[in-house]
Amino acid sequence: MNGLDYIVLGFYLLGILFVGMLFTRKNKSSADMFAAGGQSPWWTSGLSGFMTMFSANTFVVWGGIAYKYGMAAVAINLMYGVAALLVGYFVAGKWKKIGIKSPAEFIQLRYGNKALHFYTWFMMTFRMVGTAGSLYALGTIFTALLTNGDYSLSALNIAIIIFGGIVVLYTMFGGLWAVLMTDTLQFILLNLAVLFVVPLAFMKVGGVGEFINKAPENFFLPVGGSYTWFFLAGWCVIHFFMIGAEWAFVQRFICVPSAKEAKKSSYLFGILYLVSPLLWLLPPMLWRVQSPIPEGATEQEIRVLSENAYILSCKSVLPVGMVGLMVAAMFSATASMVSSQLNVFSGVLTNDIYRPLRGGKLSDSQMVWAGRYFTILLGAVLVGIAISIPYLGGAEKVIISITELMVVALLAPTLWGLFSKKINSFAVWITASTGFISGCIVRFGLSPEGFLSGFEPLSGLSSWVGSHSTETKTFTGVLLPVITLAVIQMFSRKRSEGYDKIQALEAEEDKLKRSGAVKASSLPAIIVAWSLAVCGLLMLVLSFFGKESSGVILTFALTLFAISGFIVIGISRMSKKGKIG
Repeated sequence: MNGLDYIVLGFYLLGILFVGMLFTRKNKSSADMFAAGGQSPWWTSGLSGFMTMFSANTFVVWGGIAYKYGMAAVAINLMYGVAALLVGYFVAGKWKKIGIKSPAEFIQLRYGNKALHFYTWFMMTFRMVGTAGSLYALGTIFTALLTNGDYSLSALNIAIIIFGGIVVLYTMFGGLWAVLMTDTLQFILLNLAVLFVVPLAFMKVGGVGEFINKAPENFFLPVGGSYTWFFLAGWCVIHFFMIGAEWAFVQRFICVPSAKEAKKSSYLFGILYLVSPLLWLLPPMLWRVQSPIPEGATEQEIRVLSENAYILSCKSVLPVGMVGLMVAAMFSATASMVSSQLNVFSGVLTNDIYRPLRGGKLSDSQMVWAGRYFTILLGAVLVGIAISIPYLGGAEKVIISITELMVVALLAPTLWGLFSKKINSFAVWITASTGFISGCIVRFGLSPEGFLSGFEPLSGLSSWVGSHSTETKTFTGVLLPVITLAVIQMFSRKRSEGYDKIQALEAEEDKLKRSGAVKASSLPAIIVAWSLAVCGLLMLVLSFFGKESSGVILTFALTLFAISGFIVIGISRMSKKGKIG
């Protein structure tokens, strides 16, 4: 990285922090801090949901798969889009209609306090560990770029603390508004940065025709390696439950003014994931042609080549100043995930754990400050876990492996409970237990080196599981929880009390809607327009310093000015029509 790259990255980080702090005064209650007062525009919610799915691992993991298998990586990510569209049609509007203030409130009303505590502590643990892993990956990428791969743990820890601290600060002061706004800005800059990488990378390999001719055999097939059609179907189902029921995504559906806008936010999320994966996975695919896998390369060498493919592709074509923007884009991806998890879980701890412990007798300002303290606490835990990852000896991978198996087992009862009148808390415990036991047996017992692999009567089954791991994991992790719930549904006779509570809340919400419609705020669009104009001005100034790359940077600056202008025109028209407040 060059001096100009550091200037760009520094201005970007300060700008994101400034935008987040702008919303400090807007948080006057817990509803403002954790649900944006129900005033978020649908497009802001949709873009934030899109960015919540990202992290630095997106560039390392999916970039690596794209380098090795080509279009298979694109097909896997397209499943997010299909899942989000299905969620928009079936689920998103329902979350807004029932009138909950947080996803945890739904769990408490529908399944009781024990289920609430189980979901809160289990999901918070695995999300903190998983998100810390992404923060660690970001720190690794940054320090590798900074030192050309020769870095110490102290440099890595400093990077983690700086990046983590910035996200904690703007999330603590700005609440969900800050999360939504920074996500929106990060979405625009991330995709614009990639838009500039792709044509430059195509020029580097000699154009589209040369890329197609030089690409490996089967590189453009939608499946490859262990990523089969069966895997794609299972991946789509998993993410239907994830986008439809995981708390960070549910929060996006309840922060908009109406059920119709909740649906639109999920549709936007889905459409973007049907269009964008090819765009942002092209750099590592093009790098495969520029830097092929050498014949006779070991698995370790191939892994290193794959994981570095995205970064190396960008570094090979981006001019001075733009590499800093690409690092900023990678920070954006992880920051979106981190800020979303911090906000949603600090909201749960504030509204659903702390307030009941205090007898519900807390003022709005006390709730806001409690939320900020919990954000700091969770942020400190997150940064601590990220710094500790090199010393955990793989323990974090075990936690992530268990929770991957439990995703549908935990989230399926939530979605099922939205629509079913019969199932109760019994379904939560049975589904979670079945998923956990069967998942552990498959993942840790019947695997080639599992604790049951040496047991002779099960050797045949262990061998079969080893050769059909994708199918087995899909059955135990996806189909079994759904089958369990279907069986419970068939044999349940009584109407659940929890369902009646949700119905009563929905009726109350309907009355409130009739008394006066909430309008989406125009402030997010205004801030986006000004922020993009400032970014454009920065890039315009930088174009005078990088003589060889001035044309590319100037084009980038003009693009930012154009988008800013379109947003201003859009705000003006919508304000005249009374669609935004």
